[in-house]
Amino acid sequence: MSAPYTVRIAEDPADREACFAVRKEVFVVEQGVAEDIEYDAYDAGAVHVLAIREDGLPLGTGRLLHGAAAAGKTGGDPAVGSLGRLAVSREARGLGVGAALVRAIEDAARARGLTAVDLHAQTHALGFYERLGYVAYGPEFPDAGIAHRAMRRAL
Repeated sequence: MSAPYTVRIAEDPADREACFAVRKEVFVVEQGVAEDIEYDAYDAGAVHVLAIREDGLPLGTGRLLHGAAAAGKTGGDPAVGSLGRLAVSREARGLGVGAALVRAIEDAARARGLTAVDLHAQTHALGFYERLGYVAYGPEFPDAGIAHRAMRRAL
């Protein structure tokens, strides 16, 4: 696949549906996460980003929680956002889509005055996030039956 892609904030209901479709493909179908826990109350107020191929095919997504929505995931610091639900479709992996999504989420965090971004990384993805400047902290923990570690990057 060589078609160019763009990454942007998901602005309308069609964009949101494209984000949710990628999440379903990656988390529910591939990883076996229960659909009833994949989508949550945070989706409504989150900033969603979408990577979309030139021909309109959605390739990846992620979301940023900020303010009160992020507090439970970031230790309560209002200046820290929470990156989550980062998913890249199988056919788009290895093309830089994941890194582009992370950078777009960081840009959205900066635009909201945040000074750092936390995330809960699946342990197999620690190296990916470390290459983007994130540092793991705290013990490993399960989330949806998958091992995770908390990570943070100052902006």
